[in-house]
Amino acid sequence: MASKPEESKRSRGGRGKGIGIVTASDSQERNHGQLHIYDGEGKGKSQAALGVVLRTIGLGICEKRRTRVLLLRFLKGPGRAYDEDAAIEALQQGFPHLIDQVRTGRADFFTAQEATKFDALEAQRGWDIAKGAIASALYSVVVLDELNPVLDLGLLSVEEVIRTLNNRPDGMEIIVTGRAAPLSLVRVADLHSEMRAHRRVEIDQKNLTLANSIGGIEIYTGEGKGKSTSALGKALQAIGRGISQDKSHRVLILQWLKGGSGYTEDAAIAALRESYPHLVDHLRSGRDAIVWRGQQQPIDYVEAERAWEIARAAIGSGLYKTVILDELNPSVDLELLPVEPIVQTLLRKPSETEVIITGRCKNPPAYFDLANIHSEMVCHKHYAQQGVDLKRGVDY
Repeated sequence: MASKPEESKRSRGGRGKGIGIVTASDSQERNHGQLHIYDGEGKGKSQAALGVVLRTIGLGICEKRRTRVLLLRFLKGPGRAYDEDAAIEALQQGFPHLIDQVRTGRADFFTAQEATKFDALEAQRGWDIAKGAIASALYSVVVLDELNPVLDLGLLSVEEVIRTLNNRPDGMEIIVTGRAAPLSLVRVADLHSEMRAHRRVEIDQKNLTLANSIGGIEIYTGEGKGKSTSALGKALQAIGRGISQDKSHRVLILQWLKGGSGYTEDAAIAALRESYPHLVDHLRSGRDAIVWRGQQQPIDYVEAERAWEIARAAIGSGLYKTVILDELNPSVDLELLPVEPIVQTLLRKPSETEVIITGRCKNPPAYFDLANIHSEMVCHKHYAQQGVDLKRGVDY
């Protein structure tokens, strides 16, 4: 009798493999999938979650298998547009049959004192769907977007949520986003990254209220996880906007200090280029080695300058709606590139072109003052600290 559950699990996994979709029960990634929490006042939480989704799908493509994902969005009912709507549309069109989405709640902002019976019912409806999805083991990734504020509002039992998440199937990754993550939830998480807001200004392009902020420039920096994945979420968003407007929204992804292969975002970029080959251009530069301050080599300067010349021309051309300058910050911090040409290029960029800049930086350069959004990713907890073996292409 004790063998029946195992037989059932193997049977379920066999059916998944038969149609080429990998479920949590089939996953060979790790013995136990990780619980990610992205919270904080800064921008990039939902974007980072979508970047992880894209990476997971890309890893599946690289390994010739399809990975199923559930996006469950709390507090995001109909009647209002959200930043990630376009990104999700791009995911659904690019990877049909792999992405399921459920939205619950109302579109209005409300406090705990203003919460209604409807809000509690909608939160419970979303959680019931989440519990069923987690128990089914049909998904390799479950994103519980804005679950943190739902818990903070007291609409769901934190204890029940933690119990369910702790009992998730082996191999299932769960990503929880939103401000005000409960401490008890953080304690059981494998990864906790806070998006700390340094600057967020909504810019009216026709009537600029800040002389030094020109709009369409976002910077993601810090020691925590989520910088490059947030940028990839923005790439998805740009492609999705093009789909909804029946236009071509081209994206350029330029990466510094990333020669060679096997980086965290490689699979995600590969997935984007496979589904949208005419919309996504990608270039890497640098050596396949870590560049340390004081140990820079001539090739490091040459490679950094090569990528910057391409970036400068691309930004000025107006051909791309989104230009991602991944790891530009540490390149400047290492003095591989001068700051002033970057400032001048950003000041002259077309208003409809958005530029996303990522990477750690000890000494914020002058172009940080031009950004209308600056989020610092602060790592409070990482599963590497618990002795989990890191995988190249997944964790670093």
